[in-house]
Amino acid sequence: MDLGLQDRVYIVTGGTRGLGLAAARALVVDGAKVVVSGRNEQSVTDAEASLGGRGHAVGVVADNADADTPDRLIDAARNAFQRLDGVLISVGGPPPGTSDAMGDDQWNASFESVFLGAVRLSRAVAAELDEGGVIGFVLSTSVYEPIHGLAISNAFRPGLAGYAKNLADELGPRGIRVVGFLPAYIETDRVREINALTGDADRARARAAATVPLRRIGAPEEFGRTAAFMLSPAASYLTGVMLSIDGGVRSGF
Repeated sequence: MDLGLQDRVYIVTGGTRGLGLAAARALVVDGAKVVVSGRNEQSVTDAEASLGGRGHAVGVVADNADADTPDRLIDAARNAFQRLDGVLISVGGPPPGTSDAMGDDQWNASFESVFLGAVRLSRAVAAELDEGGVIGFVLSTSVYEPIHGLAISNAFRPGLAGYAKNLADELGPRGIRVVGFLPAYIETDRVREINALTGDADRARARAAATVPLRRIGAPEEFGRTAAFMLSPAASYLTGVMLSIDGGVRSGF
């Protein structure tokens, strides 16, 4: 199936590792070009090289919490590839912990990076996109049900989902789509970190897999391929969608 991604250009934040890198790789494999960002210079350099280097991918050291990040990423796409077709906004999860353990500094920093940073970037990219453009948000199944020990994420992810749905309505008349991804039980560093907090990571992983109808933990590549399809012209009539990528864990419709 031709996804129509040849020479299309996407920004992928958090694109140096985990789900963001998996999505960037799937886009490039199908012919797209990407601008990937991350906060660590070496990770950005490594990701750019792993995606085929200049001509296929450009890495930018940037933090979603910084107000100048949207302009820097948009400029990088325009300068390197002379166009922009969409963005996948993926940010690292906020620090884990229960509500009573999270101080104001942690809430404020997470709001800047997870929530306001995503809103700011989507707003800037929306102003640049033409008909057929797309904005994607990597969220979490906590949009529908809180995850124990992730108080800050449980607060901000549902808010971003509501913002994304609203944005889909606002941008629809311009032919611009907005989609959300709700991953769970996918083998990333973030999931390994959460499992380790239990004191027995292997047991936590096995218990999680047992709750998945497919009886296994997902691979980042499975998320990446799904994201590439949803961001592609092949999904041109899908907008306002919050897609669970969780092996069937979520029981509701």
